[in-house]
Amino acid sequence: MRENDIKIIRTQKYKATTDSNHTFNIAPNLLDQDFSADGPNQKWAGDISYIWTSEGWLYLAVILELYSRRVIGWAVSNRMKRDLAIRALDMAVALRQPPKGCIHHTDRGSQYCSDDYQKRLSKHG
Repeated sequence: MRENDIKIIRTQKYKATTDSNHTFNIAPNLLDQDFSADGPNQKWAGDISYIWTSEGWLYLAVILELYSRRVIGWAVSNRMKRDLAIRALDMAVALRQPPKGCIHHTDRGSQYCSDDYQKRLSKHG
């Protein structure tokens, strides 16, 4: 960056994305900060990031497989709703077909704690 005289322009754009103040059930933290895995499809982690663009906020939901550290599911949208998280989960399940007992860890956001998301997780074990 220095060689090409590229400079960072910092903006004050910030948007809180995790809504933990909801009435949905919250699952216990089975991962407990242990992000290692002995084999594939034992542990998955999901999160939603936000990206400021010239057209407004863009939301990116990602599912990461913790053994390979590969992104196995993703979805983008201009709205951060539960269907964004569900589309990323559906992609990951279609790609990996996880065994029953695979741990899926996310924050306590309303998208992940929603009844629709929880039903989809239960359906796949």
